Amino acid sequence: MRPDLALHALPLPELFERLASTGLVDRLIALAADEDLGTDRKASSDLTTDACVPPSRRATAHLVARSGGVMAGLACLPRLLKAFTTDVTAQVLVHDGERASVKQTVAVLKGPLDEVLTLERTMLNFVGRLSGVATMTRAYADAIAHTRARVCDTRKTTPGMRVLEKYAVRCGGGLCHRIGLFDAVLIKDNHIAGITPRDLPGLVLRAAARARELSPGLAFIEVEVDSLEQLDALLTLPAGVMDIVLLDNMPPELMRTAVAKRDARAPRLELEASGGVTLATIRDIAETGVDRISAGALTHSVACLDVALDVIEAA
Repeated sequence: MRPDLALHALPLPELFERLASTGLVDRLIALAADEDLGTDRKASSDLTTDACVPPSRRATAHLVARSGGVMAGLACLPRLLKAFTTDVTAQVLVHDGERASVKQTVAVLKGPLDEVLTLERTMLNFVGRLSGVATMTRAYADAIAHTRARVCDTRKTTPGMRVLEKYAVRCGGGLCHRIGLFDAVLIKDNHIAGITPRDLPGLVLRAAARARELSPGLAFIEVEVDSLEQLDALLTLPAGVMDIVLLDNMPPELMRTAVAKRDARAPRLELEASGGVTLATIRDIAETGVDRISAGALTHSVACLDVALDVIEAA
C-alpha cells in the first residue's frame, strides 16, 4: 500500500502518535511554554498567578466548547500537562473527531489551581485552533459526501503547526496530502516552466526515476497541469510512472473532460482538483468525477473554535 494511503487508514489515536513521533509536537509545546513562561524558568514564571493564588489551592475546571464543532487537539493534553504542570490530571469526555454541542464540557481538569491557570491559555490556543480546522474540514467533507471525491489539505499551514493541523484535517474527515517536501513528489508549474507538452512526458519520466532512486519509500509522484494538452501528453506515459495528476484552476467543464480522458486511457491514475476551492464551489468540483480536491482554506483561512476553561471548584 502507498505510504500516504497507509497513513490515511490509521485510527486517529495511532495517527496522532505517528505524527508526534517526529518530535515536532513536543518541540512546538516547548516553544509555547517558553513564550508564556520565559526561557529562563529560574527568573520568570506566571507572575499573575504566583501573586494571586497560593500553591495549596486545588481546583476542578471544565474545558468547554462555547460554540459547537468537531474537536481536535485533545490528544495533545498529556504532552501539555507534562510541559506545564506537575500534578494536574485531565479526563477527556469528547474525543478528537467527535462533535461537541454548544456549551458542552469536553474535558475535566483537576489539580493545583496555579498549575491549571498557567496551562489555560496554551491549551485553549491548541484546542481552539485545531478544532477550528477540524470543523471547517467536516463542512467541506460533508458537502461532497455523495461523490467519490475526498477533500485534502495542503502545505499552506501555520509554521510549526503542520503535523497538528494535518492531524486536525483527519479529525474532520479529510485526507492528509504530503506532509512536506521530503515524503512525496509534486511537480508544479514552476518546476516545468518553459517545458512544452511534447517534452513533458520525458521530463516526468526522468524525474520519477530519479525521485524513486533518492527515496524508494516516497508516498507518491504527482504532476500539476493547467491544460488538457498537458494532460494528454502525460497520459502517454506507462502506468505507474506517476500516481496523481493535479488539475490546477480548471473550470468544472474542463475537469469533466479530463476525467473522461483519464477513464478511457489510464483508469488507475488519480485526478486531483486544486485552486481557489471554497465551500461554495467544492460540490460542483466533486461532481465532475475527480478523486481528490485539495483546499488550502482548511488551514489558512480557518477561524478558531470558541473554547474556554471554567473553574468549577477551588479550595
